[in-house]
Amino acid sequence: MYKNILVPISFDEDRDSTRSIEVAKLLETQGGKVTLLHVMEEVPGYATTYMPEGYLEDSRKGLEEELSGVAEKIPGGSARVISGHSGSSILDFAEANENDLIIIASHRPGMKDYFLGSTAHHVVRHAKCAVHVVR
Repeated sequence: MYKNILVPISFDEDRDSTRSIEVAKLLETQGGKVTLLHVMEEVPGYATTYMPEGYLEDSRKGLEEELSGVAEKIPGGSARVISGHSGSSILDFAEANENDLIIIASHRPGMKDYFLGSTAHHVVRHAKCAVHVVR
């Protein structure tokens, strides 16, 4: 079993993190920890001029509160919200925090994913620890 599990969480409408969290609970060693991670994609500077003042800060705070509420229900659970590119940031976080397993949800790939690659695909290809993909 695993002692330090990372579960990236996406709040997109078509993503359901419930299964990833359930898998984490099953694979977590007693006394282990599970970190729920959400990556806020960087917003280009020109786009921020069209957003209401404080929008990004308020969004981040709301995400942190929602994620923390979910993490409280997991033994050894914690929540983190970071900024960056999702695939690279997940990998960097996992390496820096010595995660031994990443559990990531994936959608069924479409044509654009074959050319551009999905976040799950990037994580699977480049992770230095075990990766469990949930569909």
